[in-house]
Amino acid sequence: MKKIAIITRDCAGVNAALRAVVRTANKHHIQTFGVIKGYDGLIDSKFITLNRSSVSGIVNLGGTILKTSRSKRFFTNDGQKKAIKNLHKNKIDGVIVIGGDGSLKGAHRLAKRTKIPVIGIPATIDNDITGVDLTIGSDTAVNVVLDALDKIRDTATSLERIFLIEVMGRESGYIAMQVALAGGCEEVLLPERKSDIKTMCEEIKQGNAKGKSSWIIIVAEGRAKAHDIARDVTFITGLETRVAVLGHIQRGGHPTGVDRILATKLGHYAVEILRTGKTDVCVSIKNNKIVTIPLSRATQRKTIDVTETYKLIKLLTK
Repeated sequence: MKKIAIITRDCAGVNAALRAVVRTANKHHIQTFGVIKGYDGLIDSKFITLNRSSVSGIVNLGGTILKTSRSKRFFTNDGQKKAIKNLHKNKIDGVIVIGGDGSLKGAHRLAKRTKIPVIGIPATIDNDITGVDLTIGSDTAVNVVLDALDKIRDTATSLERIFLIEVMGRESGYIAMQVALAGGCEEVLLPERKSDIKTMCEEIKQGNAKGKSSWIIIVAEGRAKAHDIARDVTFITGLETRVAVLGHIQRGGHPTGVDRILATKLGHYAVEILRTGKTDVCVSIKNNKIVTIPLSRATQRKTIDVTETYKLIKLLTK
């Protein structure tokens, strides 16, 4: 193996994984090429040479130095043909894809259509990759939200108000659930669990009558819009509510130590697996061990059982 190409998505820790891939490959005298703007860059043949110096000083940076984009073109027959043609044209012997559900689906399709080995590295803030204990970026996202939450709680307590904080999670309540537990929040609304807003409001009214003056409610964006829930809470309880939609700050920020270490280990391991000629697999942490799982499995969205954690959240705040 002489040349490999690296495709990335954006979240904290991706640059650390990229650094590990490049430096491990270079140790084995393998040339590394970054693909600018993800799969669109692969279709447009936007390759740049990466070496040890290229990835110097990026381990602590959020996002990805290779830039990224959501590519609709790649998920067409014509787009995939062009991408594969460019891999052969540039004499690429292997591909490493660092990203979430969509990126890994692209990696799986690429592996099925070419003999060039393709390895995936799971990186997504939602931690929703099947067969993976922890994805790159998810720990940082939780800590970014917690930092904002701690500041909001100061205001909620001072002004004696109800705050609804909307966090990312289209189909996964991972961030919302982790934050609610770690942040000592009174309630969390999750895509995986049906919630009775009237019952929640009744708890708020009872708590208010007993002297509890502030509440923090975490809302996963896939469950509802915080503004809609706030309107209902105000209507039912008659109490003032405020909303904070944290949005894309959760995707950025300096990666935590957990994410840097995870990304570095997976990046290194991905190169070692690629060198064996293995393809169509994703490297991951499972039961504290680095393993490989089929990309066909990794592209299935992981469902989380929120029952016990939700019970604990409610137990500790009543």
